[in-house]
Amino acid sequence: MKILVCITCLAALCILAGCLSPGLVQGISYTPGLYEGTGKGYRGPVVVQVQVSRAGIEDISIIGHRETLFPGAAAMEELLELVLETGSTDLDAVSGATFSSRAFLEAVEAALAKAQQK
Repeated sequence: MKILVCITCLAALCILAGCLSPGLVQGISYTPGLYEGTGKGYRGPVVVQVQVSRAGIEDISIIGHRETLFPGAAAMEELLELVLETGSTDLDAVSGATFSSRAFLEAVEAALAKAQQK
């Protein structure tokens, strides 16, 4: 019986841990606000705005870039959704759009770095 209770508690903790923001799990605290970041793309700078809460990323907007529509801009949109879904920039580049992917992730990381400094 005790083993069953322990297993149930452990399963509940694992489920709860999956619901937490990666920022909370990693012990990172942000100053809430809207931050801008820039990354170096294939055809020029990629600029994003990141809305941040204490726990992590709430929203991202791509506000400027000179990348091609496909695959560059499409890759950045795909990564935007993944960053919002996972709360992390620890993602692989999209195949065929490596520079654009890295630039987008670099821009988001730059914005998050500003949110940590305040």
